[in-house]
Amino acid sequence: IKDITPYFWLNGIKPESSEWKNLAGNNFRDYQLKIGGLVENPVELSLEELKHLGKEQNITMHHCIQGWSGIAEWGGISLSKIIELVKPHPSAKIVVFYSFGEGLYGGTYYDTHTLDNCLKPQSILAWEMNYEPLSLGHGAPLRLRVENQLGFKMVKWISSIEFVETFQN
Repeated sequence: IKDITPYFWLNGIKPESSEWKNLAGNNFRDYQLKIGGLVENPVELSLEELKHLGKEQNITMHHCIQGWSGIAEWGGISLSKIIELVKPHPSAKIVVFYSFGEGLYGGTYYDTHTLDNCLKPQSILAWEMNYEPLSLGHGAPLRLRVENQLGFKMVKWISSIEFVETFQN
């Protein structure tokens, strides 16, 4: 705990959509994470349902391409548990994480990771930072943490997840 950085920089622009603002306004009680694509078991899960699936915690260094780093505790559901639950088809090699936020040039912000990378032990969907619920600025309701990636790959304000075979912009 003594290693946790006292101030963890905010970056990115909070979502402007009325959907996200309404969800934030009621503390994400009506939030449903949609997980689909090339899976046997597509699901929609509330934050409470996600929390009942288990919790992983880790304390890690975050490296931002904007030139700062910080150490934080992250708590949330292991991506391997999500993968086990939805049972991706053998052809699914890429996982797409969609945000409620907008991309730099408009449209929905998203990023992709390989399925193999998502199975790494410290890869989680975090609902907690430094033992407190994730703040709006830090990515509530859920934020991706894949610890072998730079910060911009860790999508904030996650709205849905899709398993696909390949992905091209």
